[in-house]
Amino acid sequence: MKKILVIIFSALFILTGCDSKLDNTPTKKVEEFLNNYQSLDSKVMEDLDTTLAADPDLNEDNKSEYKEFMKKHYQDLKYEIKDEKIDGDKATVETEITVRNYTKSVAESENYKSENAAEFNGEDGNYDATLFSTYRLDELKKVTDTETYTITFNLTKQDDIWKLEDLSDEDLNKINGLYAG
Repeated sequence: MKKILVIIFSALFILTGCDSKLDNTPTKKVEEFLNNYQSLDSKVMEDLDTTLAADPDLNEDNKSEYKEFMKKHYQDLKYEIKDEKIDGDKATVETEITVRNYTKSVAESENYKSENAAEFNGEDGNYDATLFSTYRLDELKKVTDTETYTITFNLTKQDDIWKLEDLSDEDLNKINGLYAG
């Protein structure tokens, strides 16, 4: 019986050790990063909350609606790893992501606001950013078109662990469906 337990614990130890090494590849780190968006990881949600809190044009209802909207967007994100290249302690992972493309809707909303400014005036006759935010969100919810973008993730090996380098604003806009390139 003791031999069986020793074999089982040894196997678990080896598998656990191997598993952590298998998870420490550039591709696995990129998959983990993108899966965090899809699974609405707490760090992703904290970043979203911080972004929404900093927007002075959103009231609490709009912030809540935008958060739910973006949660759905992140959950619907699809990706495919295309290539991994390792050169010493540096690596790149080329990835295609598919997200809804909101760029056109945002531009059209801005144009509509310019051409119909009076619609976004409050009771006092002055521009009300909350009214426009509500309009823009309603328009964004109608978007069904998707776009596939390529993101090349850069990684550096530090202390034998692969770490993602910060993404550019351009790549973050791709993830958020707001890339206008």
